[in-house]
Amino acid sequence: MPKSGFPGTIVEMFIERVRMDGPNPALFIKDTRADEFRALTWNDLAVRVRRVAAALLRLGVQPGDRVVQISENCPEWIICDLAIQMTRGVHVPLHASLAGDQFAEQIADCDPKVVMFSDKVQAKKLAPVEHHLPRDVRFVQCQKSWARIGRREILSLEGLEAEISESDAEAAQAVGLEEAWPDEIATILYTSGTTGKSKGVMLSQTNFVFNTLATIAAFEMKPDDSRLCFLPFSHVFARTSELYSWIALGSELALAESREKIVRNCAEIRPTALIGVPFFYDRLYQRLLEKGTAVQPGSLQRLLGGRVRGCISGGAPLGSQVIKYFEMQEIPLLQGYGMTETSPVISVCTDKANKLGTVGKPIPGIDVKIADDGEVLTRGPHVMVGYWKNDDATAEIIRNGWLHTGDLGEIDDEGFLRITGRRKEMIATSGGKKIAPSKIEVLLTEDPLIVQAMVIGEGRDYLTALIVPDPDGLKAEIKRMGLWVFSKAGAVSHPKVVELYRQRIEQRLRKVSYYEQVRKFRILDQGFTPDNGLMTATLKLKRDLIKQTFAKQIEAMYAQPKELRAVR
Repeated sequence: MPKSGFPGTIVEMFIERVRMDGPNPALFIKDTRADEFRALTWNDLAVRVRRVAAALLRLGVQPGDRVVQISENCPEWIICDLAIQMTRGVHVPLHASLAGDQFAEQIADCDPKVVMFSDKVQAKKLAPVEHHLPRDVRFVQCQKSWARIGRREILSLEGLEAEISESDAEAAQAVGLEEAWPDEIATILYTSGTTGKSKGVMLSQTNFVFNTLATIAAFEMKPDDSRLCFLPFSHVFARTSELYSWIALGSELALAESREKIVRNCAEIRPTALIGVPFFYDRLYQRLLEKGTAVQPGSLQRLLGGRVRGCISGGAPLGSQVIKYFEMQEIPLLQGYGMTETSPVISVCTDKANKLGTVGKPIPGIDVKIADDGEVLTRGPHVMVGYWKNDDATAEIIRNGWLHTGDLGEIDDEGFLRITGRRKEMIATSGGKKIAPSKIEVLLTEDPLIVQAMVIGEGRDYLTALIVPDPDGLKAEIKRMGLWVFSKAGAVSHPKVVELYRQRIEQRLRKVSYYEQVRKFRILDQGFTPDNGLMTATLKLKRDLIKQTFAKQIEAMYAQPKELRAVR
C-alpha cells in the first residue's frame, strides 16, 4: 500500500486485503458433487494468483504484453485477472458467448503473448479459426478437460502452477508491487459493436481503483455484505462493481452456477445485496406475478433469500413499474449509469438520493455536463486512456478533455441526471418528430406478455414495433382463450393473439404523445439473443442487424393494406 494509504493498483488492493483478512472466507463456489457452496479464503486465492503470475512470467509475459482470457465466471477468471496484472501485463477478457470468428478478430487486433481459455467448449470455437491467430501465441487451458486447437500445443494451467516454487511465486508478487505504475493499462475491453466493428477500450489501474472506491462510497457497500454474482466478469459493470469492490471491502462473494439457477442460489447464499441488469429484475417481478404472490408482503424478499437490503441496476433503462414494485416490497432498487469507456460508473442513485426516472447524481470527483445539443459529457479519473490502436476514434469521443457519451440527457435543479435517449438511436419521423425508441421499448416490456421490443420509424410516417412475446405467458393466454394452435408461427399469427397484444400495447402507451404511439406491430416467433447475433454480449439490441433480418416484416407494416396482423 502506498504511504498515502490509497491503493494505486488493483494488485496493491488485493495484497493488502490478503494481509488483513488472509484466513477469512472470501469466494464461494458451488461444489456440484456435494451440491453445496464451498469457500476459498483470501490466502487460498493469493497462493494461486502468485503461482499463475510466475507461470506467465516463465511464458515470457512482460509489462504491457496482452494476455487474452476466454472464460465464463469461475475462480480461474479471478485468479488469472489478478495474476496478469501482477505481471504488469494487460488483461484482455473476451466475452465467452462470442463466436469463433469474433474471437479471431479481437485476438488478432490485440496481438497477445498468451491466450487462456476455460475448456473444450471454447477450444471448439477457436479450432476452426486457428489459422487466423498469431503463430507465436501460447495457449493455456484453465480447467480440467481435454481440448485441441489444430496442432497447437495446449498448456495446462494446473501443470504450469505445479512447476512453480515458492521463491518464484514471491518474485512474481514483487513484480506486481513495483512502484509508479498506476497509470499503466490494466485491461483492454472490446465494446459490444452495436453499430460496427468493436473497439478496444484501454482502462488504467487508476481508472479501476478510482471508480471502484467511488462506487463503494456511492452505494454504501459494506464489508459484511454477502453477494451473489451472476453478471459476466468480462463486462466492466460486474468487474468494477462486483469483483474489485469485493476485494476493496473484504466482503464475501459467491459465483452463481448459471442464469437459470440464480434464484435457487439466492436461497442457498442468502445475499445481502444484488447487482444486475433490468432484464433480471423484470423477470423476478414477472415470476411473482405468475405465481400470484406479487402483492404479498415480503414475497420478493423470500424469493431472494430473506436478507437483501438493496439491489443495484445498470446497463440499460429500468422500467418505473419494476422500481415501484421493489419499493413496495421494501427493497431499494437503485439505478446507475455509465459505459465501458468510463470504467464504468458515471452517476448513481443512492438510498439518500434516489429519484424515480433518473440515474442519480454524478459520483464524487468527476464532472458531468450537458452539451448544447443535449449530449451528456463527462471528464475525470474514470475516463479511459483511449481506444487500442485507434487514435481517430479516441479523438472523436474525447474532445478538449471531455468524453462524449453519445447519450442525450438533462440535469435537473437538484443535480439528478436523466437519460432521454441515444444520439445514434434517435428516430426522426417524416413529420420531423424526434423520438427516443428506448423510452417506448421500456414501457412495452413492462407488460408481462412482452419480453423484448424494438421500435422502428426513421423517416416514416408513424412508429411500428417488433414484439417478442413471453413464451410461458403467451402459452397460458392461449390456453385461457381456448385457442387451437400447433406451432409458434400459428401462435403469434392467430387473430385473437394479435388483438390481445394490440390491447396490451395500447394500454402500455396510453400516456405517451400521439406521435409516440405504435401504430402497427409484428409478433415474432424468435427472440433477440447473443446466440443468434441480434444482441451484443452485453444484451444491447443490434438494431441495424435486426432491421436487416426482419426487413420483410418491417416493410409489410408500412405497405397497404394497413390492418394489424402478425407474421412469422
